[in-house]
Amino acid sequence: MDPSIRTTGPDSAHPREGRFIRRSRNHRRGLAAGVVIAMVAALFGFGVVRSAEAATLGAGSYADTLPAGRSLPSGCGSVSTNPRQWVTANAPAGAVPTNDWWSSILFKKTDCAYGEPLYAHPISYDTFGNGLGFSYNTTAAISGTATGVSEYHYPYVQDIRVGVAGLNSPDVKVDGWSDWTVTPYWSGGGRTMKATIGHGLPFSYFQVTGGDAQITTSGTPAVWSNSGATIGFTANGHDYVAYAPTGATWTVSGTTISSALAGQGFFSVAVLPAGGDRAALAATYGQYAHAHVTGTRVSYAYNQAASTLTTTYAFTTTARQGTATGTVIALYPHQWNYLTGSTPLAQTYTSARGQMKIVTGTQFRTTMKYTGVLPEVPAVGDSSGADLTTITNQLNAELANPADIRGDDTYWTGKGLGRAARIAEIADQLNLTSVRTSALNAIRTRLNDWFTASPGKTSRVFYLNPAWGTLIGYPASYGSDLELNDHHFHYGYYIAAAATLAKFDPNWAKSSQYGGMVDLLIRDANNYDRADTRFPYLRDFDIYAGHDWASGHGAFGSGNNQESSSEGMNFANALIQWGQATGNTAVRDAGIYIYTTQAAAIQEYWFDTRNQNFPTTFGHSTVGMVWGSGGAYATWFSGEPEMIQGINMLPITGGHFYLGDNPGYITTNYNELVTNNGGPPTVWQDVIWEFLALGNGDTALANLRANPGYTPEEGESRAHTFHWIRNLAALGNVDSSITANHPLTKVFSKNGARTYVASNISGSAITVTFSNGTVVNVPAGKTVASGAQNWSGGNAGGGTPPTGNPTPTPTPTPTPTPPTGTFTATRYLQTGGALPGTSGTAGNLTLAASTGNSNGTPVNPQVFVATGLTATHNGGSATFDLFLDAGATVANGSQIRVSYDLTGNGSWDRVETYNYFATDPAPGWEHYTQAAGLQSSSGTLGNLSGGQVRVEVWNAIGNGTTTLGIGNQSLIRLPFS
Repeated sequence: MDPSIRTTGPDSAHPREGRFIRRSRNHRRGLAAGVVIAMVAALFGFGVVRSAEAATLGAGSYADTLPAGRSLPSGCGSVSTNPRQWVTANAPAGAVPTNDWWSSILFKKTDCAYGEPLYAHPISYDTFGNGLGFSYNTTAAISGTATGVSEYHYPYVQDIRVGVAGLNSPDVKVDGWSDWTVTPYWSGGGRTMKATIGHGLPFSYFQVTGGDAQITTSGTPAVWSNSGATIGFTANGHDYVAYAPTGATWTVSGTTISSALAGQGFFSVAVLPAGGDRAALAATYGQYAHAHVTGTRVSYAYNQAASTLTTTYAFTTTARQGTATGTVIALYPHQWNYLTGSTPLAQTYTSARGQMKIVTGTQFRTTMKYTGVLPEVPAVGDSSGADLTTITNQLNAELANPADIRGDDTYWTGKGLGRAARIAEIADQLNLTSVRTSALNAIRTRLNDWFTASPGKTSRVFYLNPAWGTLIGYPASYGSDLELNDHHFHYGYYIAAAATLAKFDPNWAKSSQYGGMVDLLIRDANNYDRADTRFPYLRDFDIYAGHDWASGHGAFGSGNNQESSSEGMNFANALIQWGQATGNTAVRDAGIYIYTTQAAAIQEYWFDTRNQNFPTTFGHSTVGMVWGSGGAYATWFSGEPEMIQGINMLPITGGHFYLGDNPGYITTNYNELVTNNGGPPTVWQDVIWEFLALGNGDTALANLRANPGYTPEEGESRAHTFHWIRNLAALGNVDSSITANHPLTKVFSKNGARTYVASNISGSAITVTFSNGTVVNVPAGKTVASGAQNWSGGNAGGGTPPTGNPTPTPTPTPTPTPPTGTFTATRYLQTGGALPGTSGTAGNLTLAASTGNSNGTPVNPQVFVATGLTATHNGGSATFDLFLDAGATVANGSQIRVSYDLTGNGSWDRVETYNYFATDPAPGWEHYTQAAGLQSSSGTLGNLSGGQVRVEVWNAIGNGTTTLGIGNQSLIRLPFS
């Protein structure tokens, strides 16, 4: 394929970087396994012992050889790809970065030579065999409709290509990187070139050998200045300036601008902002033209007393000529809105993130308020009366299965752990110790399983791979292994659940127990310790862009992308909670840095709450996905407005109050959802109502009470939804104007009355002072809500709602409470993953095309789960009838797996996989039944006691999708009575 011919739009044929498909060298410097083990021991201060296939870390362990049958990251379709083959000897030692804006030129996922467009802003780049392409696109391309799926992009449209005359490099390697720059390297035809490019840099810096510098323009350039070593010209409607060393000249011939560089071998090229005197701007920029940026570095400081986060963005420059220092810097809106100590120039750049303002120098600094998080919203409205009865009944219903884990991979395990953590926190507030104990036991049991490796173990295990510098959990999901997608999404749930467990069982969280394994997950997703070179520094967090990226490789025509900003914030909040619970201020402060910075970025780039960043003709008040080149009112998995908007709300936790920082915007967001949906939400209603409660708790509570039969989102529980909404209806809206000198605090306001909330998870009483002078005394292990005088529901007159003992001793094994009612053997596959005993309205779901031969192993399955089942095994096996239609697609084959967890403890006691059913290429329903035969099975069946059954359906072979009929169509008959 000609590398100059590449698509620039997002490629929906690529696997998604996220959770729900239904809904991202010869100079090897990776650490050898033995060195990794030694470093772990040094870092954590305790012994690490290796077995043949596992390394112990305290009481936990991880695999140090790849578990059988599992996959590693693969570039260019080869599982043996070593990322170090794509870097030079100059590149930094240690793990290579992934999940960045420039990752496609290193990961080489889809192009084994050059990668995909790189959206640095204000310039976008693309790499070719003969040089580096530049695009400064100021015109948005918008597709879709104002009420449906829609997207805007500033796609890569080449203005110029910069190279060396005669350069013909077979590929592009990476010569170095820093916090937000990268240096691609070309070598071929006796020529070499290095180019340093980065976020916020109007300049690109070049070092070349073997030939003249050469700039090829799109169309004949309009030269407006050519004076010795400096030439200014317009290409494709945009103004550029090229700066050569003193004594050099530039020659123009047709579409080619060239210079011998006076034999010096370096030059720089800058794009100018529109407006003003371009000759004067060229002179201003010229002061920095030969102070090449050779490094960038962020530093941050959390001031607990003032509750502020100060972030410094520093640039290291090397003078190739003269003595100048500093450079020209373009700032994103989330930066210039909080800028301190610098005055921007009058001109600005256009970007996919909105207006970029310009400063000059060696650094700039921002100061933001950290407005606090909580373990959970306090029980001010459901701690007495009928609402206490409601929440108590809902919590007691969770005794047998508080985690309700819907799948065994890292993502769905995490969702279940997050669910259990919410239940534990609420039960603790209301002194329901049996429920709290059950939830904590569920968390402990599942985490201990995942945190324990042993020879031959291939599931519920983490593997440390030094070549890629990553910790991969198996079963992986949604590309978390092959593409290193979404580690912050998946692991954030584990860390958050561990933080809840650590409060009640501090011994478990010690480094000599399982704390070291939690820290490994943190370091993998967003390594906070620069000295630890096993993992890249802040892998998933783009330091300059201010938010996470989901795709490990970023190899799309529109750059990297991220959908669920709120799951990224779940990770950041988990770090705050874990660091606070364990006394690790380095982790806590890293969490506060990511959380505070990303909260600002979300308001700008996902929500555009100031209405300044989205193109005026885009027509939406929010996006489901942010791309390097723009944004999309869309998801990878669904076109439903509830999911497009809800994916940036879930999971709702005490770390998601940032969603309520602008109550007026909540109304805007919700009204758009209702308009686009043609009415109120019908799926993910709980998540949407919980979001609405941050702006209008009374309305959200009315919606909840009027719709008691809603289907909970997979990671939610009825208890948490009721607790969240009921208490926000009492508390009112978030008041972010008030901060405190403690990280676990929040202020709410209703009808002019403020409630001050502070959580103390330590063993000693503390005094918390809020920024308006309010003082709240908080006993050990309590959450205090103080100030409001008229809570509806309980504790009227102000006071401290009950929060329970912070250090209970959970019972070893909770006793399941069998549900009441008659067992129904015939179960219908329903939307949302339900598997009830009654049929519903006919509907369709889509089975994704196979990503390869996945015969026997579910890949991108549709999953249906029934829980709380108590029945007697009748000695038979399941029968089923699945309605399938592959349309005109040839050679598709669908497959079913049925799993039984007899006691609801999270372990599958019996798993049955049936032979796949080869669908025909004629439209019309076909029936896939048990007659296809059993392909494999494990375990034995017995009686159900509070158990669960999971049905997974997927395409095992074939390149097309298949329709699955649900509602009153596909069914399974369970062998119980």
